Amino acid sequence: MEDIRNVTLHGGTDGAQLIKLTDIADVEMEFIEPPTQIMRYNGQDAIGLSISNAKGSNIITLGENLRIALKELSSEMPVGIETHEVSWQEAEVSASINSFVINLIEAIVIVLVVLTIPMGWRMGVIIGTALVLTILGTLVFMSLLDIDLQRMSLGALVIALGMMVDNAIVVADGIVVRLQKGMERTRAAVEAATKPAIPLLGATIIAVLAFYPIGGSKDSTGEYCLSLFQVVGISLMFSWLIAVTVTPLQCLVMLKSTANNNEGQKDIYGSKFYRVYKSTLQKAIKFRVLTLSSLTALLIISFLGFGSIPQAFFPDSSRAQFMIDMYAANGTRIYETSEKVHKAEEHIKSLDGVTAVSSFIGSGPPRFYLPVEPELFFPSYAQLIVNVDDFRKIDNLKKELEPWLSENFSEVPVFRVRKYAVGPGNTWKFEVRVNAPPDASLSEIRAVAERGLSIIQDHPWVMASQLDWREQEPKAVLDYNQDRGRLASLTRQDVASATARAFDGNGVGLFREGDELYPIILRNRNNERNDPSSIYNVQVPQPFSGQAVPLSQVIDDVNLELEDPHIWRRNRLRTITIQAEPIDGVTLPSLRADVLDEFNAYEKSLPPGYFIEWGAEYESSLDAQTALLPGILPALGLMFFMVVALFNSLKPAAIIFLTIPFALIGITIGLIGTGASFGFMALLGAMSLAGMMIKNAIVLIDEIRLNINEEGMKEYDAVIMAGLSRLRPVALAAATTVLGVIPLIQDVFWVSMAVTIMAGLAFGTVLTMIVVPVLYSIFYGLKEEEK
Repeated sequence: MEDIRNVTLHGGTDGAQLIKLTDIADVEMEFIEPPTQIMRYNGQDAIGLSISNAKGSNIITLGENLRIALKELSSEMPVGIETHEVSWQEAEVSASINSFVINLIEAIVIVLVVLTIPMGWRMGVIIGTALVLTILGTLVFMSLLDIDLQRMSLGALVIALGMMVDNAIVVADGIVVRLQKGMERTRAAVEAATKPAIPLLGATIIAVLAFYPIGGSKDSTGEYCLSLFQVVGISLMFSWLIAVTVTPLQCLVMLKSTANNNEGQKDIYGSKFYRVYKSTLQKAIKFRVLTLSSLTALLIISFLGFGSIPQAFFPDSSRAQFMIDMYAANGTRIYETSEKVHKAEEHIKSLDGVTAVSSFIGSGPPRFYLPVEPELFFPSYAQLIVNVDDFRKIDNLKKELEPWLSENFSEVPVFRVRKYAVGPGNTWKFEVRVNAPPDASLSEIRAVAERGLSIIQDHPWVMASQLDWREQEPKAVLDYNQDRGRLASLTRQDVASATARAFDGNGVGLFREGDELYPIILRNRNNERNDPSSIYNVQVPQPFSGQAVPLSQVIDDVNLELEDPHIWRRNRLRTITIQAEPIDGVTLPSLRADVLDEFNAYEKSLPPGYFIEWGAEYESSLDAQTALLPGILPALGLMFFMVVALFNSLKPAAIIFLTIPFALIGITIGLIGTGASFGFMALLGAMSLAGMMIKNAIVLIDEIRLNINEEGMKEYDAVIMAGLSRLRPVALAAATTVLGVIPLIQDVFWVSMAVTIMAGLAFGTVLTMIVVPVLYSIFYGLKEEEK
């Protein structure tokens, strides 16, 4: 620094004297002024460290190693320098995995209890063994295929638990029934495993195909949910392999022979449970038209009632954090923004449940949470990240903070208190893009957009709203006098350079300190730069004379004018976006539906060349659903083809696929009854539900065919007997799936999918065991005399 201060310059009027740089300038080491970003932690100045794991490394191991390293470094830090955790992914992941492991154990216990109570402990052990082997095999394949343990893959294991035991239940139950009929043990095991093996394989592949649209999606949501398809596919295929190999061997070892006499064969389905079902099925087939008409009426009512179900793309996260966005008026200096934030920090820290407040002024924080995209660099913007001791307190804190912020920061145009999303999210949930023609002026574009903003601005369901161009901000415009400028030999560029040097500073070199390089900036003193009137006294050097002319000599005046600081384009067209955030309890679809007519009228009133597009959550949800289509169409085609191939007939396929839509009755009842929303995860649950129902229906129709072709039964008797023989396996498989996903209800991410599967499959089981036989009787024209 002393070397710079002692730089020798020519001085005096004739340049003959030598002077030191310190004679005419202060040379100091300072931070960049003004700063581009300010960070504080609990009101104290802070520097943020953003650390990410290398690809393929374990985030938990990284977190543990970082804690050790920070502990070692803390002893070397100066007194008063402390480290604090704003967001620690290792802790989040550990808590999430531990929670899911508990959910997985709970689900396994539930499944085993559900199987053991009606089937006995021996069957519980046999099927439980198949379940454990399937899970272990799935984990091995996940390791081989580099599928990490994370929210989606662990959730997939829980979802697949009930389906994992389906194949083993069918095989084991078949062996039990054959043993009860007096069949020799080995033959019973071989028949029960081989006869349904191909139908079970086809049904299992179909169940996997129900999840294929997730794997075929090219959208970010497809990437996010990809492991759901992978893990379910691996586990179901592995469960089939275990069911046709290990399960028969276990049955041979563990099950006792329980041969009955000929009269005893009639008692297999003689319990009250079977008698009630048989009577119900016979009446449903007899009054088939009434049965289908009643279900169709229920389907129509459910379809109408489905519209009242709240819809949400992805739910809010259960992170013990929330965000506060402050959008001060454009042109607000970063120091002014910082002062406003400091006032908010002091109040928020005092609230019950708040453990820490981190503030980022001038831009958003580093991207430590994938679904949240940080705001760009704006001196007027700030974001506060509030840590709480319990995420359940966030709703009350939001209700308390929103009116307080409105009352104490009335000069701030936009304040927003929001939760983190779980899964892909948007910065603003509501967005309407106004696209302008190329020849439109900026003032016209803004005026057109403000008419659209007025629709949403005062809506009672809106928490905050703005245009993404934000407000216009003032700028100083020098009114250059060309005549006087020419006389002084000064151009506009000379004036601009001198003004920039005086207030912003010009880079004149680099200062090396060790291996660091710092820019050397030449500018006026702070007291001059902070005084607006000093602009008139700025000295503008003349190019050849070495003399300087005051700025006031070559300008008429300095005027303040408004300008658009941010101009966004989309597809090369100027685009201004209307942004809004609904209040708590109101979903984006509800808000959009309420203002849709007004925006349709607004679009019709736009000048020629203008058009609007819906963005944010609506567009993301639509893109995610549209991205499923490339996978849905081939998946449905393959499903239909496989059903036709299994039975060598179109009728069974028609019966099965006509049954699926009726599952909407159960889904609607479940979602309305629980208050869960229908979003992307619920949609995936509905798709998986279709695969489960198709699988059960295939096994039932295959049993009908076996009764007719191998047992020589009449068609009506074959239908009734198939229903009786498949009632317990189908009911148990459904019960294990329905009850197995109960632990997921406590997770906000999975609750809508869990409810969809539980309610849909519970009702779908009734459909499978009643509607499939009824449709079979219609398609194959069972006659009255056969009954």
